[in-house]
Amino acid sequence: MLLKMLATTAILLAALGAGPAAAQVKVGVVTSATGPTAMVGIPQKNTVALLPGKIGDLAVEYISLDDASDPTQSVTIFKKLITEEKVDAIIGPTGSPNAMAVIQFVAESGTPMLSPVGTASVILPMTPEKKWVFKTTQNDDLIAKALVGHMAAAGVKTAAFIGFNDAYGENWLKVFTGLAGQNHIKIVAVERYQRSDNSVTGQALKVLAAKPDAVLIAGTGTAAVLPQATLAKQGYKGQFYQTHGAALPAFLKLGGKDVEGTILAAGLMLVLPEIADSNPSRKIAQDYIERYTKRYGSAPATFGANVFDAGLLLEQAIPQAEKAARPGTPEFRSALRDALEKTHELVATQGVYNMSPQDHSGFDDRGRELITVKDGQWRLLK
Repeated sequence: MLLKMLATTAILLAALGAGPAAAQVKVGVVTSATGPTAMVGIPQKNTVALLPGKIGDLAVEYISLDDASDPTQSVTIFKKLITEEKVDAIIGPTGSPNAMAVIQFVAESGTPMLSPVGTASVILPMTPEKKWVFKTTQNDDLIAKALVGHMAAAGVKTAAFIGFNDAYGENWLKVFTGLAGQNHIKIVAVERYQRSDNSVTGQALKVLAAKPDAVLIAGTGTAAVLPQATLAKQGYKGQFYQTHGAALPAFLKLGGKDVEGTILAAGLMLVLPEIADSNPSRKIAQDYIERYTKRYGSAPATFGANVFDAGLLLEQAIPQAEKAARPGTPEFRSALRDALEKTHELVATQGVYNMSPQDHSGFDDRGRELITVKDGQWRLLK
């Protein structure tokens, strides 16, 4: 009789879900693994498998979804992650227009977003909505200061700009215009193009006619090659500059001789063998590259590192948030946001993060290197 009673009690307890459930943090990850931005999104999606599966005593579940490079799909996916999956944080999306489209929803739900996009518009100017967004890439002005500084030192007096006709290109034009003026560089042509364009002949001819000393291209992924290759084939002989959006192996492969001599500013991963052992990020970047290469058979583009760094930021912030509330609650998400904002001297693959209420990117000069293309390879500019 006693055994029967114990068995019955066990069944009832199981049916009622007796006993505390294992504590778990849910993190949504949205990348553009297909579509025009896939060259950026694929290494980001692949990196999810390398993110920490356990942080402190908490298990971490990653829900990875593809928005096909479409901002509308980004919105749909974000709403699902927030309302149905009830995630505690979201990493993504890949593209700048996609990120701008979802800020409203992460803010309304009070869900921290770690955004691996290029444009600083996702966090600047700071607003009540953008306080929920943290950026895991260098802000445009940090990269632009290095590029324009090089232009000024090289004696560039006139420059042209050709960039995406979206948030990425527009913010770069704003930043570049201001810095160029401060350095007495006259912008003699401004042209825009779409990420999906197959030709920019008309824009390139206008730039060529302006005869600038240098051309800055503000594009990302392989789409950054098109204006440069077009201008090179039209006979332009001046200096090309690219943003950190071009920092991937496919840029070199697709561009070939047309991108030889390009100058850009980007994270140290592009030229890691040339980086001193004393650099605090070298070891972490090397570990990421080795783990990624072992799993996928090839080295990652730097864009993957932006997702890896998001994992490092969460790894530091989640234990702090857990002290305030249990995962899965609005209080935990709020505490997680606060902890991310207090990030101090976190060494990651791309540099060192120091967040504040005014700065949700947190990089300083340790987050960039001046780099050139030499003999078809990225090389530290010396």
